[in-house]
Amino acid sequence: MARLPYLEADQVAPEYRDMLKRNTNLHKLLVNSPEMARAFNGIGGYIRFKSKLDPRLRELAILQVGWMEKSEYEFTHHVKIGKEFCVTDEDIAGLMAETEGGPSKLEPLARAILKGAREMVRELAMSDATFAEIKAHLSDEQMVDLVLTIAFYCGVIRVLATMKIDNEPYYKEVLQQYPIPGVN
Repeated sequence: MARLPYLEADQVAPEYRDMLKRNTNLHKLLVNSPEMARAFNGIGGYIRFKSKLDPRLRELAILQVGWMEKSEYEFTHHVKIGKEFCVTDEDIAGLMAETEGGPSKLEPLARAILKGAREMVRELAMSDATFAEIKAHLSDEQMVDLVLTIAFYCGVIRVLATMKIDNEPYYKEVLQQYPIPGVN
């Protein structure tokens, strides 16, 4: 159960109601601090709609963070979002295999990005070797977008966990197809 209330549009000042258009528990809770919620939405909106990083690779990085952190909310939401950006069931199976140190059919750049995300979750930063491997394929702008995307979603997961934000029932169905080890 969430530690703060989920607010509905009629409980929020009119100038902040636009932040509830996604109608997720995360947004309903964050709007308890409307200006912070607006800033949060700004970064999230940039990542999703303006970043120069390939959207499929972006979503794979986010999924890797969610999977590593066993965040049911983040992982299931981004399975749905990822599929809107060409993430396939095979990609997700590859992510799971790569996480366990097994082989996958993912292309080298996707594998390197997943490795970089795992390193940022486990070790705080990407290794020099992984950074260089990814940088061989991405521009400086794309590298900044990738690193900030991974870091942002590491932060989002901590917000979700600390605020004990409940996953919406629709997304629980995703766990039937992609069960996260250690998550009910």
